[in-house]
Amino acid sequence: MKALKQTVLPILLATIWISISEFVRNEFLFKSYWTDHYQTLGLVFPSEPINGAVWGIWSLCFAIAVFIIAKKFTLLQTTLLSWFVGFVLMWISSGNMGVLPFGILPFAIPLSFLEAFVASYIVKKFSEAKK
Repeated sequence: MKALKQTVLPILLATIWISISEFVRNEFLFKSYWTDHYQTLGLVFPSEPINGAVWGIWSLCFAIAVFIIAKKFTLLQTTLLSWFVGFVLMWISSGNMGVLPFGILPFAIPLSFLEAFVASYIVKKFSEAKK
């Protein structure tokens, strides 16, 4: 039971944090950037429930990656590596496809770093419970 609590709980809490962070950032703070950019591409920004479900799956996968990385690295190392794996690689691929509005990067970079830090902190805090 203790092992389950030190595995499932940190992943679940990090997933919740990541999901909230992504939702607030993409639906409230920068929705107009996304919709305007997609409109210039002749596309509609995906806001259907299926898109939210996919972001939920992405959040869970990112939280699992943070959990695995945190087993071997310090908080700062976990944050940096998680941020690189979760965001930099995503931006490279979406930028290459032309669907990333580069104008949001000055805002997205620090906010995504904060997201990775808080997720890393949550995982570290709840997976290293007192014995």
